[in-house]
Amino acid sequence: MFVDPERSYDLIGDVHGCAHTLAHLLDQLGYRRHGDVWRHPRRQVIFLGDIIDRGPRIREALHLVHAMVEAEQAHCIMGNHEFNALGWYIPAPPESGKTFVREHTPRYGKLLEQTFEQFEHYPDEWRAFRDWFMELPLFLESERFRVVHACWDSGVIDQLRKRLNRARVDHEFLRDAAFADGFAAKALDRLLRGTDMPLPQGLTLTSAEGFKRSFFRTKFWEEDPQTYGDVVFQPDGLPEHAARMPLSQSQKSRLFLYGPDEPLLFVGHYWRSGTPAPIRSNLACLDYSAVMYGKLVAYRLDEETRLDPAKFVWVDVER
Repeated sequence: MFVDPERSYDLIGDVHGCAHTLAHLLDQLGYRRHGDVWRHPRRQVIFLGDIIDRGPRIREALHLVHAMVEAEQAHCIMGNHEFNALGWYIPAPPESGKTFVREHTPRYGKLLEQTFEQFEHYPDEWRAFRDWFMELPLFLESERFRVVHACWDSGVIDQLRKRLNRARVDHEFLRDAAFADGFAAKALDRLLRGTDMPLPQGLTLTSAEGFKRSFFRTKFWEEDPQTYGDVVFQPDGLPEHAARMPLSQSQKSRLFLYGPDEPLLFVGHYWRSGTPAPIRSNLACLDYSAVMYGKLVAYRLDEETRLDPAKFVWVDVER
């Protein structure tokens, strides 16, 4: 889905129910509230998805973002948490062996728990927001920059352009996502969760949320990685002995690369920490763990074709 290449945008990372922090950031960026809508005389916001789950004011955050989008003061793309919410309710085809596209496992139940609790007394609102999630594009693009929640894969996106209307999922596509080996599931996984690799030697990792994993998230911009540690991209790193292990040639050949000469790319999703800065001159992650008392981060994009470290703006989230 295309956006105006001549427009100035403020791109904002994963909100995760931090509505008060979002209001502070918008105020810092020069937006002012008029009725229910935050507006700027010359700029628009692009939200990078994951508005819901985990945080204290999910309902308020959704109302704020939705009001801006409806008033054409913002765009919002789909994050993996919005997809999880849709998949929780959509029955899976019987031949998939599943009951729902997102099975009602402890993992997904825990991820969605805060959202369910905060909408418990507002079922009609929650149903309307889920309908709105169906309108969120999976990606946005112009000649100069691209926006996706986790990873831009041009091969996958070229196929999605043919399959989807304005980069928006439909119910048939979501039902197809119940088949783990099908295109829909793999495409959603690539765009909304990124790239990953099996842990070496049968290792498993347990995340801060208590989920055990046999895979780890990988960088998709490393041009000549030599070891597992060179490609890991997640808050909980690999054990030192695993990080030092060399990658085989076949593993290197399977790694996905977003090249240094491609258009500017903005992603969220990855729970970064520290001082917000470009990963590379054409790549920025704007998720700095706001809901875990990190930072809610924006990048002020104008006409530049290479990222400017001075144009990151953020609000520190206090306990």
